[in-house]
Amino acid sequence: MEIAPVQRAERVTVDFPMPSRNFAATRRMLLTVLAVSIVFPLVCLAGYGYLDYQRRIADSNDMIDRLARVTEEQAVKVLDLDQQMPSRIVDLLGNKNDAQIRSGDALLHDRLRAIGGDFPQVSSIFLLGVDGDLLVSSRTFPAPAVSIGQRDDFLMAKAMRPQPYFSLPMVGPVSQNDVFITSTGRVGADGQFLGVVSVALRRDYFSRFYRDLTNGDPALALGLYRQDGNLLVRYPPWPAGAKPTAHSAFTQALRDKQLFGHVRLNSTVDGVERLLAFRRVGDYPLYVMSAYATSSIVAAWRGHFILIAVLTAVPCMAIWLLVFFSLRQLEGERRAWERWQGEVAMRLSAEASSRQLQRMGALGNLVANVAHDFNNLLMVVSANTELARLKRYTNLEKEVLAVERATATAESLTRRLLSVARKQPLKQQPLNLASWLPAAAPLIDAALGDNIELALNLVDNVWPVLADPTDLEFAIMNLVVNARDAMPRGGRFVIRCQNNRLVGSDTLLPDGEYVLIACSDDGVGMPEAVVRRAFEPLFTTKLRGSGAGLGLAQVLSMCEQAGGTAKIDSVPGSGTTVRLYLPRHRKRQGAAGADAAQPAVPAAAGVVLLVEDNEDVAAGVAAVLETFGCEVRHEPTADQAFDVLTGGARFELVLSDIQMPGKLNGIDLAEKVRSAWPSQKIALMTGYADELERARRLGVAILAKPFNIDELHALVACGP
Repeated sequence: MEIAPVQRAERVTVDFPMPSRNFAATRRMLLTVLAVSIVFPLVCLAGYGYLDYQRRIADSNDMIDRLARVTEEQAVKVLDLDQQMPSRIVDLLGNKNDAQIRSGDALLHDRLRAIGGDFPQVSSIFLLGVDGDLLVSSRTFPAPAVSIGQRDDFLMAKAMRPQPYFSLPMVGPVSQNDVFITSTGRVGADGQFLGVVSVALRRDYFSRFYRDLTNGDPALALGLYRQDGNLLVRYPPWPAGAKPTAHSAFTQALRDKQLFGHVRLNSTVDGVERLLAFRRVGDYPLYVMSAYATSSIVAAWRGHFILIAVLTAVPCMAIWLLVFFSLRQLEGERRAWERWQGEVAMRLSAEASSRQLQRMGALGNLVANVAHDFNNLLMVVSANTELARLKRYTNLEKEVLAVERATATAESLTRRLLSVARKQPLKQQPLNLASWLPAAAPLIDAALGDNIELALNLVDNVWPVLADPTDLEFAIMNLVVNARDAMPRGGRFVIRCQNNRLVGSDTLLPDGEYVLIACSDDGVGMPEAVVRRAFEPLFTTKLRGSGAGLGLAQVLSMCEQAGGTAKIDSVPGSGTTVRLYLPRHRKRQGAAGADAAQPAVPAAAGVVLLVEDNEDVAAGVAAVLETFGCEVRHEPTADQAFDVLTGGARFELVLSDIQMPGKLNGIDLAEKVRSAWPSQKIALMTGYADELERARRLGVAILAKPFNIDELHALVACGP
């Protein structure tokens, strides 16, 4: 009677379908993961290596192009001065012949020395007669008996007169200096040849400049060439006896009189491949050249690529080990699974059920452990991938640009909100509206659209104003957007700018001189009730989601922060006019003299005291200052910074945040510094502040976060 239930249980257990495992599919999945973990990093590395190499080539081309520009500017300045000397001497000599010049050689010797001056590039100035005889030299008196009538520079100067001729390098017969000579032929009133005025330029002057410009980098080369491809100066110089070929892509470009260009060629002297940029030197038949060895580019690229490959290989190897371990475990599990299946069929239902539970528990633990380890490794890969992205090791241009656009939009909205709240750190500067408004006209016209005509009416001699150009542009664009919405079928938008003298006006402004910017449209206009509330923050008549109600509030706030105001007049059906009143800006006299009268404060040259409580911001600003060549000392609070100054330390600049913990904020620190050390240079930086007017009264510079690097650079005078 007790046996029947057991038999029923055993029969149920045996008849229950056995769980299945597809070990082949799991193995294929693991092998796929292994293949992907090998192929995908290799493809990414290859793509990154190619893009990085192309970027380095492009950066190198930009570098040699900048060097060529600098070299060209230096050559133009030297040659312009060099050409002024012969012109003065030709005017001084007039139509004098050889005998007349010899009769006054003592006076002319002194005049040539005075004209040549102490210019380091000038070796000597000398006059040659009709037959090439040396008449007068700035270097020696009396001039030695030397004739160069058959020398190339004399004959070419005679043939090309009055155009200058640039000779090949030579050693001067009198000065014994390594020079090249610019020769200008003298022409009489009747066109006859009167002789040559020559200026010998030192080649080592150019070589020193090129050496300083390249900072001694052996991979860089700078040179000065004639248009026919002959070398005048090169740094580093070619080995003695080396003769570059006269037929190359570079020399052909010079003969074709190209103004500038880039070539990539192998040197016929040392066989080194170089990227080469060249530019013509002004209107002279000379060219400057800047070259960079591609072997240096490849070496830097290779070292960087190997580092990235090693960093990529570390997590990949971990994945490979995990896959191999999983395959081994899978094979062992398969064999165990097959054994277990054979045993299950021979056991009773109770024993089979117990084993099934144990097997499922073991399998769950295995899967959990593998998933945990795999997730840890994926986290390593994900973290390293993110680090690589932050370090720009991958191609994320679109994503970065999207972030930048979103950041710019957020910054714009923040500026508008802070401006309405009147807590926006302004970047006020004198503005000449006569040039500023026409420059902004294309942007305004584009915002208005094709159906609306833009007209600018500016009176002559518009007074300058002191305003934040970005806030003024926001204000104008807010009015433009409102006008465009008010003229859906097109119309006319007029901006008038004129000088105004207000006396007892209804604007509540003090009497004085103001500049009026009137913006008028012929749109639908506004009723009186809307006009009264138009400047209220967050008030809008637009559809829900179409406007934030900050446009006109920002316009009024901008004007009031600049010391003026705004008024609005509107007639329904006829249009709207918004008038912006900005006070006239007059330059303060004697400010420079007052600064000069202050006693000098000894400061550590090139040392900046940075006062900032946010460590990340401090690290970023310090890194920027160090790129300028400054040494930075960081203090987290104004209290600690004031203790440092009280202890006798002086700095090139004290750069302080405004909002900081402690007894003193940045403005308090600025007041104490101005009171105790009037000549100490100090600047404040902030993205939000309640006491900006108090800071402005101190006359210190204020940088609004996020500030431009150029603004910070303009404050510091340190660096090499």
